[in-house]
Amino acid sequence: MANNHEAGDRFIQGPHCSDALFLDWKVVRRMLVSLMEMPILESLDLEPVVDLATPSGQLIGSLVQTIVQGMRNDGPLLSSPLAVAAMSETLANLVIRFGRHRLSGHMEKKKVSLVAPWHVRRAIDYMHANIAEPLTMTMVADDVGVSLRALQTGFKAFRGTSPGSYLRTIRLQAARDQLRDPMNQRSVREICAMWGFSHAGRFSIVYRSTFGESPRDTRLRAERLR
Repeated sequence: MANNHEAGDRFIQGPHCSDALFLDWKVVRRMLVSLMEMPILESLDLEPVVDLATPSGQLIGSLVQTIVQGMRNDGPLLSSPLAVAAMSETLANLVIRFGRHRLSGHMEKKKVSLVAPWHVRRAIDYMHANIAEPLTMTMVADDVGVSLRALQTGFKAFRGTSPGSYLRTIRLQAARDQLRDPMNQRSVREICAMWGFSHAGRFSIVYRSTFGESPRDTRLRAERLR
């Protein structure tokens, strides 16, 4: 990654020496302003090297490679400006989060919590709105308007999990809310099936590992409140 002038773009070397990816400085600045919640007037002085041996470097390198491959030889990203915008925003967040620059120390002191890019936030909203539907991650990506790979990369970077695991987590919480409701008359098996868990035994194992008790324990405690 080479540093150009502040008015220019950020250059990132792709997986082949002939590949180059330019990240619009306006995208980086906009993301930085949203994170710092104040105007950014000074030079960012972004370090020109990312260590690809580190976990963060591998994440950035993987995303860069995905973007470059998607734009090479009439790749699918060339016909999808929406997907390019989403991946550019994700890359800008990663560069700010893991790259070293003039404001790194200030961000660490403030313990800035990075805002997830718009496609991750929209995917989360879509999951919550359709939580009881038989969703696949391809359906989620199609609704948001990005590739499945972009969706997975965004969730890994900004939610620390996969989109499928995120959906399972919010469904587990929905099942727990029902189990804790003293007025709910559905059985544990019915609640399990309602939230997309086809195997009651596996549901019980995941539920216990998440909440520290079995679904039946939760239900029995709720029944005592009737």
